Amino acid sequence: MTMTRTLGVPGAHLSYEVRGAGPVLLLLGSPMGIAAFAPLADALVGDYTVVTHDPRGIAGSALDDPEQDSTPELRADDVAALLDVVGTDTADVFGSSGGAVTGLALVERHPERVRTLVAHEPPLLELLPDAADRRAMVDDIVETFHREGAEAAWWKFMAGSGLAGDGDGDAPVAAPDEPSPMDLVDSARFFAHELRHTTRYVPGTRALASGPARVVVGIGADSGALETYRTSMALCELLGSLPVEFPGEHVGFLERPEEFADVLRKVLSSPVA
Repeated sequence: MTMTRTLGVPGAHLSYEVRGAGPVLLLLGSPMGIAAFAPLADALVGDYTVVTHDPRGIAGSALDDPEQDSTPELRADDVAALLDVVGTDTADVFGSSGGAVTGLALVERHPERVRTLVAHEPPLLELLPDAADRRAMVDDIVETFHREGAEAAWWKFMAGSGLAGDGDGDAPVAAPDEPSPMDLVDSARFFAHELRHTTRYVPGTRALASGPARVVVGIGADSGALETYRTSMALCELLGSLPVEFPGEHVGFLERPEEFADVLRKVLSSPVA
């Protein structure tokens, strides 16, 4: 049975869902929310109490101030509030793309709340040797959105990330398909208030490596051509660890949820990443 609820947090009202039974596992995206993680959540309910939510300002999570930016730190505090409301001190966390960045911020800001974080392909562009070029690329995408609209911005986003405009990726709307009104709102939120903050986040390596939480970096088996493969490998180098391979590409959890869930279970149940 899936229960959909609303949680008031400073500046927002978060829509979240709880399903299953067992240890608490949070599935985090950004901008992806509840709908995108439903297949993976359904595949995990036999082993976990799975919590999903729409990040602040996305889909069902309304903001008091629509112009407020979405930072990894702010989203991490929202996740800590979700842990409080579901009545658990600690949880396992799976975050993908921008959600992986949220998870890293959660480990830094609330380290005692996380048992294991699986950070799947975080777009940490500042860790790359060509960070200045990547920063300029993001600025160009945002400027394209303001000048030409969401569809043009999504084309640039997918080309720049290596997704080659195939319609996949961590996005509430996939160009060039016809967007819904909610897709357009979420796209505007993503480009105007979220993308820069997520890609410019720099994790505190010492806090991640020496804290109580175990941090595992996940990479899609078919993600070798993506920017998020490079950023994930850069994070592994900083942490002195090896990545765990998951099925598929950047959104393997959406395309192959059962296989993806099998790997995630093994990672979470293993004492060593």
